[in-house]
Amino acid sequence: MNKKFVRISLAALVLLLAACGGDSNEDNNEEAEPGENAQEMEMPEPDLEGIPDVVAEVNGQAIPKEDFEASYMGQFQQFALQAQMTGEEINQDQLKEQVAENLIGTELLIQEAESRDYEVSDEAVDETFEGIVAQNGLESKEEFLAAMEEQGTEEEEVMSQVALQVKVNQLVSEEAGETEPTEEELEQAYEEMKAQQEAMAEQTGEEAEVPSFDEVKSDLEEQVVTQKESESTQLLVENLREEADVTNHLSL
Repeated sequence: MNKKFVRISLAALVLLLAACGGDSNEDNNEEAEPGENAQEMEMPEPDLEGIPDVVAEVNGQAIPKEDFEASYMGQFQQFALQAQMTGEEINQDQLKEQVAENLIGTELLIQEAESRDYEVSDEAVDETFEGIVAQNGLESKEEFLAAMEEQGTEEEEVMSQVALQVKVNQLVSEEAGETEPTEEELEQAYEEMKAQQEAMAEQTGEEAEVPSFDEVKSDLEEQVVTQKESESTQLLVENLREEADVTNHLSL
């Protein structure tokens, strides 16, 4: 089955795995020269020359160049916008390696989810589909399906891949276990958010406008849950990779 759609829709999870793995914007970018005006920086261009037709193989499953390029462009555009604002340069070689490793991790999750006896309800598929539609900035499932059809993916294939997405979500939830944040965890997350906003304000010379704990409590709850799921998923990927047959052709 063509898993491109699932790989791309897992982009958010993949980025979280990278963040939990210790990567940061500083690792992916190089500092601008002193005195360089960030606003004068031109939008950088992606470098996709020399990408092999098969970027990686995971237990015999190929990750094709087109999947890599789609995922790379999504992440590159985010870093490119940041580069324009900060004047930093993108380390594209490092970003390519990170994207390839993220796709390998995603494929391991997909294979593990498919191997488990998960039941997929119509309700879960509909809920997941609605989330995917919203993430892509579209107003309806029909609009999303029309866009996918233009790209050569029929409705039956889309729904099959949404069902696979549901299985991956079940896998992530099962591995994470109890994720309900404690009051102490929420207060710690709030203090970290507060410190970040104050540091940013100090850099810009502006006064920090920090919302109250109660105002952001629901956002903090979601943040802590997501972090717990990401950490447990990263551990699962590491364990799966130890037993997997993986070849990263970008690293050869």
